[in-house]
Amino acid sequence: MQQSERILKRYNERPQTWWRYALSFLVVAAALLWSAMGIEYKGIATRGSDVAYGVLHGIFNPDTAVLFDPGEYGVGYLLFETAAIALLGTLFGALLAVPFAFLSSDRIVPKPVAFLVRSFVLMVRTIPSLVWALIWIRVTGPGALCGVVTQSVCSIGMISRMYVTAIEDVDTRILESLDAMGCTRFQKIRYGILPQLTANMVSTVIYRFDINIKDAATLGIVGAGGIGASLIQAISTRRWGIVGAFLTGMILLMLAIEFASTRARRKLAHGQ
Repeated sequence: MQQSERILKRYNERPQTWWRYALSFLVVAAALLWSAMGIEYKGIATRGSDVAYGVLHGIFNPDTAVLFDPGEYGVGYLLFETAAIALLGTLFGALLAVPFAFLSSDRIVPKPVAFLVRSFVLMVRTIPSLVWALIWIRVTGPGALCGVVTQSVCSIGMISRMYVTAIEDVDTRILESLDAMGCTRFQKIRYGILPQLTANMVSTVIYRFDINIKDAATLGIVGAGGIGASLIQAISTRRWGIVGAFLTGMILLMLAIEFASTRARRKLAHGQ
């Protein structure tokens, strides 16, 4: 009986946090209400239903001449260019992210240096990929090179951040042993950190490539190469069969890459 009374007493003395939940609910509700006030519904556009019907009809009835065209204006060539942009952008970004990641970790470099590098990486991540494309297109001109440079810069921001998280989870006992052996900082990175990070880094690169494939199609809209430019042109001229061919090719490519990347990440994580 005394134990039950003690439990009941401790339960009654528990911290009263209901007001925190109520305050959080009110803040979220106020934010949603304020956001909704900025939305002005004007109904569906006059020809909106025609556009929706045209896109659906194009997907189920794609233009096979464009879908199987082996030329530079066919779906296969444009998808290959899109995949090449994403692949090169991911590889360059992954390689450039390595020094940024180590310079961002206060376990490797002094805290002031890590803070400065992290601030730079945060700035890179803050700017959207479309804005980066609009910046670099003034430097490189329209084409695939702009897409590769944009994907590389955007990949640095995300990949280096995930690398830093992996570095902070490494087993420090190995570093202490190497330090006791008189190893230099570079040797500690080479033999104590990189072997622990290899699987995590490869998994991160595969994940980023999956993202870059989707972004590469979007970047083509602003002239950064790939299938995006041809897709937006077909939509603007209402050639729904060609739109369907492009969308069908993109869907098949995404499914193939999703399947391959999932298998690769599972292999790295579980060895199966």
